[in-house]
Amino acid sequence: MDIQKLTTFFMWCTIINGALLVVSIMIFVSAPDFMYTMQSQLFPMTRETFNVVLYSFLGLFKIFFLVFNAVPYGALLIVQKNATASAA
Repeated sequence: MDIQKLTTFFMWCTIINGALLVVSIMIFVSAPDFMYTMQSQLFPMTRETFNVVLYSFLGLFKIFFLVFNAVPYGALLIVQKNATASAA
């Protein structure tokens, strides 16, 4: 697999997972009561526990997004730029 295909793959992974992260945050900010009532029917918990779990989930999702998508994509862009600069 060449560097161009790998860069394209990580670009799309970053776009898709970034969009999922933004949508998740927007839903949590705009409709927390709706989310709590839906989830508390399946998993009985207090509102404080729900807030901690959801905040932890969003934080972990953000860390995974940065570590496994954004940073490798940025590194591939740097490597690709250096490879084209040294080839010229």
